[in-house]
Amino acid sequence: MPEPIDYAQLVAAIGDAIVIADANGAITLWNPAAQRMFGYTEAEALGQSLDLIIPERLRARHWQGYDKTMATGITRYGSELLKVPAVDKDGKAMSIAFTVALLKDAAGAVTGIVAVIRDETTRFQQERALKKRLAELESQIGEQA
Repeated sequence: MPEPIDYAQLVAAIGDAIVIADANGAITLWNPAAQRMFGYTEAEALGQSLDLIIPERLRARHWQGYDKTMATGITRYGSELLKVPAVDKDGKAMSIAFTVALLKDAAGAVTGIVAVIRDETTRFQQERALKKRLAELESQIGEQA
């Protein structure tokens, strides 16, 4: 018979950030990868609002979607990758990509959400620079035609 999986060890070892928040958006799990990515220790993050990593200008929109998801139990981001801005402990802008899974109690009511998050800042910056360069080249070609 195979050894039972140590889920705490698994969550701690995974290279992507894993963040769990309750139905009100308070952080209940913050793995070591989340600490490396965002700069907050587990002790600093636990119990705090997800506003910790959400840029202020996006908070209203975030909470509108979050509250709707908690009320309906429906999210399209379980299979679709969501790409959004975030901020780290120092207030530095980041680009993150993540999927989510809803957590439910025995009666099927949504009790929270788990996000598996990857830092896409470098890739996003490279993609933006390539798009800018492509637009410049297209403009030069248009001027020559």
